[in-house]
Amino acid sequence: MRLAPTIIDAATLASWRAPASIGVMLLLFAWESVQPFLGLFSGGPHPWRVRLRHAATNLGIGVLNGLAIRFGFLTLWIATINWTAAHGVGLLNWLSVSPALRWVVVLLLLDAWTYAWHRLNHTVAFFWRFHRLHHSDRQMDVTTANRFHLGEITLSSLARVPVLALIGCRLDELALYEVLLFAVVQFHHANIGLPDWLDRVLRTVIVTPHMHKVHHSVVLAEQNANFSSLFSWWDRIAETFRLTPNLSQVVFGVDEVVAGEARHRAGAPPAGTRRDGHG
Repeated sequence: MRLAPTIIDAATLASWRAPASIGVMLLLFAWESVQPFLGLFSGGPHPWRVRLRHAATNLGIGVLNGLAIRFGFLTLWIATINWTAAHGVGLLNWLSVSPALRWVVVLLLLDAWTYAWHRLNHTVAFFWRFHRLHHSDRQMDVTTANRFHLGEITLSSLARVPVLALIGCRLDELALYEVLLFAVVQFHHANIGLPDWLDRVLRTVIVTPHMHKVHHSVVLAEQNANFSSLFSWWDRIAETFRLTPNLSQVVFGVDEVVAGEARHRAGAPPAGTRRDGHG
């Protein structure tokens, strides 16, 4: 089979995400500086110094992970994509679909995998050892979107290889998904609040700040909910969707002692019980 032409090369793929990510991050950083939803850095002296140190830590982790992806796993992804195109391997190489439908199917399949992988990170103890770093941030803001253990990045990047092959994904399709994904991931990590009606409308399609604040709660029953990353409907389909009426009382982190205090303060039910939200 003739090799399908590559729409963009590796350098272009890397260049798509960086400017988009930086632009979205700066916009959200400014938003949460002017109108923060939670006073995460206001409890002690020199709050701006503490906040900038926090941001530097998370962004430093993100830069290291980005370098690992750019100079390591990206080459593997491209090789997989080119191999599947050359050999006609993958769902979208087996089916005859219109170009527009192909884009929709690719985005849905990639995001369904992202949901499944995220959920595995919470249910498999070995994976949680790495994912725990992300949840350990007790001052979750837009920079937390960059806070992932290199071990998790390695495992997720390797696990993505057979997924790309099974889908028959092209490089430009992967690039678009990456740009959309990280923009929304930064959005729902940001320390911002939306009007209830707007959050309700947006979460019919994408993950919102309300949804993800619940997921980062120290309360285990809340932490084991809202695993979606881009499109929100996976949680509704899998019955892992959850909201809380006391969002301003949420406490971030993984400390079970703090979790008990948070439950007491918010009047929440004990961990392990389910309180479903509707929205």
